[in-house]
Amino acid sequence: MGKIELNSAEYFFHCGIAGILSCGVTHTAVTPLDHVKCNVQANPHLFKNTGDAFQKIMSGAYADKGYGRGVTALAKGWGPTFAGYSVQGLCKFGFYELFKHTFAQNLGEENAIKYRDLVYLCSSAGAEFIADACYCPFEALKVRVQTQPTFARGLMDGMPKFIAQEGLANLYAGLGPLWARQVPYTIIKFMAFERIAEFFYGISPKPKSEMNKLEQLSVIFASGYTAGVICGAVSHPADTMASLLAKN
Repeated sequence: MGKIELNSAEYFFHCGIAGILSCGVTHTAVTPLDHVKCNVQANPHLFKNTGDAFQKIMSGAYADKGYGRGVTALAKGWGPTFAGYSVQGLCKFGFYELFKHTFAQNLGEENAIKYRDLVYLCSSAGAEFIADACYCPFEALKVRVQTQPTFARGLMDGMPKFIAQEGLANLYAGLGPLWARQVPYTIIKFMAFERIAEFFYGISPKPKSEMNKLEQLSVIFASGYTAGVICGAVSHPADTMASLLAKN
């Protein structure tokens, strides 16, 4: 594969593919944790906390309520999780880089650097706004099949049933809380990531241009991890609201 030109159509395409891999694959891998989290939020009368939910679902304590038992029961909802987070990641990362480049071009090089925080803010908010509109139907279905396990087995039977019973519009009932959760989260995530990466590159013993791929990847990983920890707390209240709305 040849070198990809920065800010080319191919570059934005690969950013979108990276978003699918980083969001779709990773969120699907932690479906069991997401499953118990949603049930602790939406069904506190059944599950006291995360540990209690893991134990009860694994043991089949609520198998009669449709929760099943074992690892496969914990993985319920993986289909809409993978589909939803893949399309969200595609839009989030692809549009963020596209918007960032477009805003920077319109501002000019000097102003783009001077007002880079505003560029990060507008780019991330716009990208997440679009990403959530694409993701919302899958989120609604995911929470429904996880917190009301007798509703459907997963994506293929759940989506047609949801639309037939409640209409297409109801798939977007949680879009407001989703925006309230995800837009601030994403703004802080990208702004924090960009600034933390600047800091790490600034204290590095050699400039970015002289770093090898492993060294640059280390900076990216450390910056992304730190940004994720910082912004996780911001979205928690709206996350609980979104789970409750999707359940009902």
